[in-house]
Amino acid sequence: MRRRSSLPLGFAEALDLPLCVDLRTAARAFDICTATAYKLIRLGSFPCPVLRIGGRYRIPTAYLLRALGIEERPVYAVPLEDDAVPAAQFHDTLDPSSEVPE
Repeated sequence: MRRRSSLPLGFAEALDLPLCVDLRTAARAFDICTATAYKLIRLGSFPCPVLRIGGRYRIPTAYLLRALGIEERPVYAVPLEDDAVPAAQFHDTLDPSSEVPE
């Protein structure tokens, strides 16, 4: 049995994919080897729709993400740094005109 040459696709990397991906990338997303992906296509059991364009297989990213259980893309694919967006302090959110004079 051959070892896979690359790591599985990460969450942030999956959200940064183009509209369609090649079979190797889709196989990485499902954490299977490319040979298994070809076999699943031949059996009609690949987990999402596959397009055959010329001699190559292409997988629409929307179907790929849906098969992985990712229904919606977040606003930011990568987490923001803690200091990139300063958190608002509670006292900064109060409207000074709404304060009751003593």
